[in-house]
Amino acid sequence: MALESISVIKLRDLLLVTVPPDPDDETISALQERVLQAMALYEARGLVLDISTVQTLDSFFARTVAETVQMVGLMGGRTVLAGMCASVAVTATQLGLTVGNALTALDVDRALDLLNAAPSGARCV
Repeated sequence: MALESISVIKLRDLLLVTVPPDPDDETISALQERVLQAMALYEARGLVLDISTVQTLDSFFARTVAETVQMVGLMGGRTVLAGMCASVAVTATQLGLTVGNALTALDVDRALDLLNAAPSGARCV
């Protein structure tokens, strides 16, 4: 999958990334790198990681998402995982995936509401 297919969208002081369906390891690694670059560039206070198109989860994807959540937190941001389907939730549980300080939401709208509900100066440490 081409790295150009990964886009990080800036919405005010938040970032929105939609994970492409069936991402390979290279795509997931590139996504993580782009998110971290955008966090620094835009001084974002939060990330919505839209995984609604993902139907299957492997251990590399799960580990990389968990690491990204932790890295965003270390950079002062909060992460909301949005749109997790039932099969991904089952697999994540079976793999023992923990998302640390990440919040979850059924969809992107609810994820944005969660991040916008936080006080404007609040940062995850």
